[in-house]
Amino acid sequence: MSFNIHEYQSKAIFKKYGIPFNEGGVADSPEQAFEIAKRLSEAGYTFAVKAQVHAGGRGKGGGIKLVKTPEEVRAAAAQILGKRLVTPQTGPEGQPVQKVLIEKTTPLGSEYYVSVILDRSAEAPCLIVSPAGGMEIEEVAHTSPEKIFKHHFSMDQGLLEPEAQKMAERLGLNPAQTATCARIFRAITQLFLELDVMLVEINPLALRVSGDIIAIDAKISFDANALYRHPEIAAMRDIAQEDPREVEAKKFDLSYVGLDGSIGCVVNGAGLAMATMDIIKYAGGEPANFLDVGGGASKEKVAAAFKIILTDPKVKAILVNIFGGIMRCDVVAEGILAAIKDLGVKVPLVVRLEGTNVDQGKEILKKSGLNIITASGFAEAAEKVVASLR
Repeated sequence: MSFNIHEYQSKAIFKKYGIPFNEGGVADSPEQAFEIAKRLSEAGYTFAVKAQVHAGGRGKGGGIKLVKTPEEVRAAAAQILGKRLVTPQTGPEGQPVQKVLIEKTTPLGSEYYVSVILDRSAEAPCLIVSPAGGMEIEEVAHTSPEKIFKHHFSMDQGLLEPEAQKMAERLGLNPAQTATCARIFRAITQLFLELDVMLVEINPLALRVSGDIIAIDAKISFDANALYRHPEIAAMRDIAQEDPREVEAKKFDLSYVGLDGSIGCVVNGAGLAMATMDIIKYAGGEPANFLDVGGGASKEKVAAAFKIILTDPKVKAILVNIFGGIMRCDVVAEGILAAIKDLGVKVPLVVRLEGTNVDQGKEILKKSGLNIITASGFAEAAEKVVASLR
C-alpha cells in the first residue's frame, strides 16, 4: 500500500535533494496566511494559495487560488480552510482542508511533466518525461502518446549522468536549462531509491519567464511497508486525510480498503479476499470493501471487522467467507455472534465456513437461533448474498 504526504512536506524533501521550487510557507488560519504573504511580498511576484489535501485536481475543485496582495491571500485562505475540497480524485465526499500552502510566484513559460515510478512489468524503476506538463498524464498518454518519453534505470547505480542528459534534451531547452533538468532528474531518482518511494511526480516542472526552472507542484507516495526504515516520513502522516474506517482497521491489524458497492466482505487471506470480490461481481453484486482479517484472527478481531464494515451506510448485506487453516472456524463463529450481540446487525448475513473446526463453527451458528444464511460453497455464498439484496 502507498503512504501519501502533502505537497508542502514533499517540497521539504525536495529541498534536501536540491530540487528548486517557489519560496513559501504553510498556514492553518487566514491570519497566519496573511503574515506569510507579508513576509514573502516582493515586487514582481503574486501569490498562490494552495489547499493541502491528498488528492490531485485541486485547481478544478477551487483549491488553488492566484491572488495579488497579502489581503487577498487572507481572503482566499478563509475561503479554502475548514472546507471539504471535492476534486475529480476525492469522490463526492471530498477531503478536509486544514492547511494551505502560500507561495510567491511569477509568470511561467513552458510547463513539463516529470515522474519516477516502479515499472513492475519491466522490474525496474522508470523515469517519465513529457513536454506536455500541467495536464493529467493519463490524458496526454491518450491524446498525444508521442509526447511521453520513458527510460528505465538501474536500482543499483541509479540514473547515470548521460542518461539524465539524454532525457533532459527531449524537452528542447537551451544547454543551461537542459543541464538544470538533468540535475533535477538525477535528484528525484536518487530520492526515489533512497526513501523507498512508489511515485515521485512534478507536474508541472516549469520554465519561468525569467529563464530558471522550478518545481511548481510536488507529489511523493511511499511504500507503506517500508516506513519502519523511515520514521521521519511516518511522522508526516495526516490521519484527517485517510478513510476513518481504514484508520480504525489499522488499530486491529486488519487490511481494509473501502469500495463503492453494497456487499460487505469479511475474509481471511488477501488472495481469498480478492477472489471473493470477483465472485460477488460475477454473481451480479458489487463489493463494498476489501477486508482481510488475517490468518490467526481472534474473536475480538472478527467483531471489530464487523463494526468497521457496518459504519459504511452503503452496506446492505455481508458475506463472511472463511477458509480455516491457522484461523479456526469456531473462533470466527464466536466473533460473528459477538458482533451481532453488540451491534444488532440488521442487514442480511451470509456465512461460508470451511477448514479447521468447521463443524464446531457451524454448530455455534446453528444454535444461536439468529437469522444467519449459511452456504457450503464459494459460488453458492456469492449467489445467496446477491439474492438477499433483491
